[in-house]
Amino acid sequence: MLFAQYLDELKKIRLLEPAEEAALWRGFKVDGCLDCRRRLIEHYQPLVFKEAMRWRAHEGVVMDLIQEGTVGLIEAVENFDPERGVAFSLYAPHRIRGRMLTYLEREGKRKWASIDGPADEDESGTLADRLVDEAAAVPEQAERNFLIEPGAAGAGTVPAKEQLVLSGVYLEEREPKQLAEALDMSLSHLYRLQKQGIRRVRGMLARLMHELKAK
Repeated sequence: MLFAQYLDELKKIRLLEPAEEAALWRGFKVDGCLDCRRRLIEHYQPLVFKEAMRWRAHEGVVMDLIQEGTVGLIEAVENFDPERGVAFSLYAPHRIRGRMLTYLEREGKRKWASIDGPADEDESGTLADRLVDEAAAVPEQAERNFLIEPGAAGAGTVPAKEQLVLSGVYLEEREPKQLAEALDMSLSHLYRLQKQGIRRVRGMLARLMHELKAK
C-alpha cells in the first residue's frame, strides 16, 4: 500500500513555471528559506521515482530505493549552484543514482529475481505489469549500465560535459535540442560531445572486457 500512496502523492505535484522555480532557488540559496528548499525537493521528487523504476524491482526494494534516492535529491538541492547554467534535472540524477547504487551494494541487493512479485499486498498484478518495456540491445544496455557505474563517472574518466550529455541523451532520454539549450551549447557541439563520450565509454568497455578475458 505504501507504493500506491506514494504514487498518489506524486500525482499531486504541480509543475513549476521557470520564473517560479528560479524564485525558489534564490529564496533558498540567497535567503536561506527552508520552505523554498522543501518545495524544490517536492517538485523534483519525480526524478527519484524515475530512477527507482529503472531497477524494475519489487515494491519493497523500490520503496527502499525511493527513500535512498530522496536523500540523494536533498543532497543535490543542498549542493546545486543555479548560477552555473546547468539544469537541475541534469545535475540531480547523478546524486540520486549514486545513493541508490551505494544502498544496493551495501545491502547486497544488486541482483534479485522478484520483478514478478506482487505490486501491492492486496493486488494480483505485478510491478512488472506497471512498467514499460524499455529493454535495449545488449551492447547498448551494457554501455548504459557502464555510464551509471560509480567507477566510470565518479573517477573522472569521462569529462564532466560529456557525462552530462550522455546522461541527458541516453539515461534521461532528453531531446537533443532541449538538452543543448539546457546546457547552453549549440546542437552541433552537443553531438560532438556525444560522439566523443560514446567512443570513450566504448574504449573503457573494450579494455574492461580484455582485462576480464586475460584473467
